[in-house]
Amino acid sequence: MKVLLFSSLYPSAVRPIHGIFVETRLRELLKTGQVQAKVVAPVPWFPFKAKRFGEYAQFAATPRFETRNGVEVHHPRYLLLPKVGMNLAPYAMALGALRTVRRLQREGFDPDLIDAHYYYPDGVAAGLLAKWLGKPFVVTARGTDLNLIPQYPLPRKLILETAAQASASIGVCQALMDTLGELGAERSKLHTLRNGVDLERFVPEDRAQARQRLGLPVDRRYLLSVGHLVERKGHHIAIEALSHLPGVTLLIAGGGPEEGALKALAKRLGVADRVRWVGVVPQTDLKWWYSAADVLALCSSREGWANVLLEAMACGTPVLATNIWGTPEVVSTPAAGLLLARRDAPALAAAWVHLHTQLPNREDTRAHAETFSWDATTQGQLSLFAEVMGQAKGAA
Repeated sequence: MKVLLFSSLYPSAVRPIHGIFVETRLRELLKTGQVQAKVVAPVPWFPFKAKRFGEYAQFAATPRFETRNGVEVHHPRYLLLPKVGMNLAPYAMALGALRTVRRLQREGFDPDLIDAHYYYPDGVAAGLLAKWLGKPFVVTARGTDLNLIPQYPLPRKLILETAAQASASIGVCQALMDTLGELGAERSKLHTLRNGVDLERFVPEDRAQARQRLGLPVDRRYLLSVGHLVERKGHHIAIEALSHLPGVTLLIAGGGPEEGALKALAKRLGVADRVRWVGVVPQTDLKWWYSAADVLALCSSREGWANVLLEAMACGTPVLATNIWGTPEVVSTPAAGLLLARRDAPALAAAWVHLHTQLPNREDTRAHAETFSWDATTQGQLSLFAEVMGQAKGAA
């Protein structure tokens, strides 16, 4: 089975953790030996690589081609225009990628299906490519693509047209597929395949040893917040909660445009001495931070399926998280942690206190994470892809 994975959410040498969850799902699928895959991950065109241009400079610096974990990854460019870019992005993305896909076909890789990730613009663009190439395709929804973007009329229309054209839609949580169904998509074509967690990479390490390794005083209490430094990830809520949690140190792992504002907030609240800025942490090193922390906080305003929750649990660390989208499907037992009553600092502080009155043991938290292995998702993909290919052959 030859699969072309199509998504702008895919890591690169320049952005090694961007869309890591898409790469992980593909890697797990490839382990079965039943699939060959190549990746087309479009990148907006930008002419300058100077760091002052921020994310756009990263687009410019992204290689046109690279090999990651034995998989070919192609990064064709497409034109993303200011202001009108949102409405035109699917068409520009598809046109930008078409030449690359045609070349792969000429070189002998003619995909049986297109596996697209993120419904808009990526899934819509994949639908255009599938039409031009005469291929079946599936689209995986991952969060903002369905819980925010359909608020805009044209994207909503294109998402529903794509859902009707696709052989199947996949959600990383049931809540996303419920939403797509409520928007008007045919429910018989909606499937839920949850992200798993790498139980070999994320393992509990001795807490004291982890703290020593990271240069953290062993005898303190630590709250960890992991993610891109943007408002919707809620790092500001974790900082504000420190005012209600004397003696707690906050560890923030991530980078992003809000770093300066977050540091200013910590200083203004008088808690800067209890915030440690870790920066962007490679996936291979995250287990030490999860293991060192007493609790992980995820105060997001939007999440489809937050991988950091399962990663922390796999390391034996319980979580405190906002009650949104797929999160209740993850934080579903006392061993996992607690859902916040509200998305604010007092609620986070209250949840911290409450959790410590009945703190789960690390073995139980790890055991809960073990129920989310990749096996079921991988087998679900194989079955669904085989069914899609069978339907395509029958219609030919």
